Amino acid sequence: MAKIDLITSSSESIARDMSGFAVRVFTHPAIKIIISVSIIVLTMYVLHDLSVKVSWSDVKKDISNSSWLSIGFAILATVISFAALSFYDVFAVRTVAKDQVPNKVAAFAGSAGTAVSNLIGFSYLTGTAVRYRIYASLGVDLSRVANIIAIAWIGFWLGLMLILGLLMLAHPNGLSDILPLNEQTEIVIGSLIILAMSGLFIWLACAPRSMTMGGFRVALPGLKLTLALTGVAVIDLSGAAMTLYFLTPSDLSQNLLFFFVIYMAAIALGILSHSPGGLGVFEATVIAGLGAAGRSDMLAALLLYRMIYFVLPFFVSVTALTLGFVLNRRRTVLELSGATYLLIRPLVPMAVAGITLLAGIILIISGTLPSSSSRLGLLRDIVPMPIIEISHLLGSIVGILLIVIARGLYRKLSRAWVAAMFLMVLGLAASLLKGLDWEEAVGMGLAITLLIIFRSAFYRTDSVSVFRLDTKWLFTCAALLAAIFWVGLFAYSNVEYQDTLWWQFAFDADVSRSLRASFVISVIFLGIGLHSILNKRGAIKQNQVISNTVRDIIAQSPSTEAQLDLLGDKSFLVSEDNIAYLAYCDTGGSLITRGEPIGDETSGKNLMWQLRELADRSGKRCAFYAVSSKYMETYLDLGLSILKIGETARVSLKGFTLDGPKKKSFRYAHNKAARDGYEFSVVKKADVPKILPELRGISDAWMKSKQGEEKAFSLGYFDETYLVNFDHAVLRHSDTGGIVAFANLFQGANQHELSLDLMRYDPTGPKIAMDALFGAMMLWGAEQGFQWFSLGAAPFSGIENRELSSLWNRIGGFIYNHGENVYHFEGLRSFKQKFDPTWTPNYLASPGGLAAPKILYEVNSLVSGGVRGLLR
Repeated sequence: MAKIDLITSSSESIARDMSGFAVRVFTHPAIKIIISVSIIVLTMYVLHDLSVKVSWSDVKKDISNSSWLSIGFAILATVISFAALSFYDVFAVRTVAKDQVPNKVAAFAGSAGTAVSNLIGFSYLTGTAVRYRIYASLGVDLSRVANIIAIAWIGFWLGLMLILGLLMLAHPNGLSDILPLNEQTEIVIGSLIILAMSGLFIWLACAPRSMTMGGFRVALPGLKLTLALTGVAVIDLSGAAMTLYFLTPSDLSQNLLFFFVIYMAAIALGILSHSPGGLGVFEATVIAGLGAAGRSDMLAALLLYRMIYFVLPFFVSVTALTLGFVLNRRRTVLELSGATYLLIRPLVPMAVAGITLLAGIILIISGTLPSSSSRLGLLRDIVPMPIIEISHLLGSIVGILLIVIARGLYRKLSRAWVAAMFLMVLGLAASLLKGLDWEEAVGMGLAITLLIIFRSAFYRTDSVSVFRLDTKWLFTCAALLAAIFWVGLFAYSNVEYQDTLWWQFAFDADVSRSLRASFVISVIFLGIGLHSILNKRGAIKQNQVISNTVRDIIAQSPSTEAQLDLLGDKSFLVSEDNIAYLAYCDTGGSLITRGEPIGDETSGKNLMWQLRELADRSGKRCAFYAVSSKYMETYLDLGLSILKIGETARVSLKGFTLDGPKKKSFRYAHNKAARDGYEFSVVKKADVPKILPELRGISDAWMKSKQGEEKAFSLGYFDETYLVNFDHAVLRHSDTGGIVAFANLFQGANQHELSLDLMRYDPTGPKIAMDALFGAMMLWGAEQGFQWFSLGAAPFSGIENRELSSLWNRIGGFIYNHGENVYHFEGLRSFKQKFDPTWTPNYLASPGGLAAPKILYEVNSLVSGGVRGLLR
């Protein structure tokens, strides 16, 4: 029996390891990008091949000949779909936050979030961000927001799998036209899907269930609610499919079940591609699946589908936001705050960014399509041809720049707003001068109006260029431009390529203008990409002159930690009454303090709010590293999460001796040093400049033996302007006077606390030098009347690592228990425990979710220079 248990346990362990490995592989960013790029490249090729014989003029004719009855039914199906999908969040909220979020707000979050993500895509400006901002504004914490989103996604996938399973059973030949599956295989797969879902329903009915997704424990809905979510998903997906079905040519949509199979496959591939709205991928799948190659009426149907199911709901959502904002402005005249304002304001930058992105897309697409000959004829006698050429090229350039700065608008940057206003005006003028595209001009005018109305929402002053993009934005923009460039290739597919096309300048030279615009856009985007990659945001180095006010506050502080701020590597916020300050570093993405405010507590709280507001205006995160529980209430008021990151050890010096078995090594070192002729002394800071050359030699030799680099931020480094601020404890030989070890002393006001920062020794000197110096310092502190000796922090110490602990506690506990090869966490705590210290917790106050590990990585960069510095 024991062997069987062992084999079973081993098998389960292997299965967990293999499944975990598979999840890590397929969710790795590089793998996801490779899959996405492969799908996009393949489908763009297929789409071009399938539509190479179609002309743009035929597509426009088919759009104009479309039946208004079909369009009306398509709009009705869209309404049904969005009405259904709004219930994802309604049902999810009933499970997670029933008393916090009204049903109307949940329905709006679901529909608005989907409208945004449908148009823009999954890489940025997603429905997840919309939902998070709405729910967070109502006080729902991150874990519950994640739970709501997870349940909504579970409902969507349950509905998709149910439809797929039923389709395989009801129409077994459906997938066989796309995938190499015979009838029996489809029936078997469909039956397995239905059986698996039945088993899931029974499992959920037996008892309350939960699962872990992305580090959050998700409470799964019960059977009744799961069935409701599945039904909603079926209605949602059916409505979406029927939107395209009503627009599809009748000879291609005769078999409704087969059409559903094609549609669901197109949706799945669009999601996997991460292309904005599945653009290109969805179209290629539908055309290939329905056998509509070379059909201009099918392309017309797909364009109408995009407008009805993607663009129309987005503008309805934006209109709702606009009306809410305007009504709120009227209300705020009478009230200082309101729920509407809290609900609407966080979504304004997202909506405006989406409109700007759409304006850029329209300008680029317009630049790749043929101009109206009748409108150009009106301009022929009024505007010189060079102006038309320049305006056409300018419109495309404005388009790509609008797409890029949409990210800055999303981040609420004031400079992005200014750039958007300038570009919109240029775009409006270019739209008129390049071909009297008054529709585009009106759209630009409306966009300018929205930017003016929502000016107050863009208040951040981040110094980073608005044309610097992160990896996700670069990839998404590249995918978007690839789809747009295909539109140009499709529009001129009947024109044979010639080198002379690049140099033709004439009123009817649409192909030449499209080629030149595409080339310039590619060059600009390549330049922006290189600029973004080569100028990654890093820590902003500080070489601050420390004011006398800060020095006075430090001198009056009983805590020795304040004296680290004399390093000069931090910026300072000083209270107006000059009785408190806050020291922080700017990492480029965050403002991070080392410790809490120093000085008066009330003034310190005001400084914490000032830093939080400064970070918000700069578009950066705000975090307080290595703090105590003194300002815990204020951290929570600031909207920050609290994470325990370790403990600090302090030894009482009242009656301190080196007696006792735990201090045996220090007692031995102290006595041996005395026997060997070494003596301890304290050099006053006025005399420190005289011994600095000798200390420099010891420090350099010590650093060389460690093969490491100097630390910073929360640890001091050897700098003469820094060290002259302190008395130094030294151990020197009584005969030669040569120093073999030293440490700079931190002495708190009123002899409250004694500590040290740099403690270094000559590697060629006595091996007991460090222990002897350490013990002598503590004895000297006790003789001088100091109350405490601070031994500093023990990272990750005291963190409870239990099954029901938070994700952070489990990670911290794992690092503490298994990180000995990188950093001797347990050994450090054991060393300090020899003095029977009093342990007090150390915290990190930072934004929640994934921001916390980012903050810790940035702290590591400030202290050690990143992972490389930490390992060294």
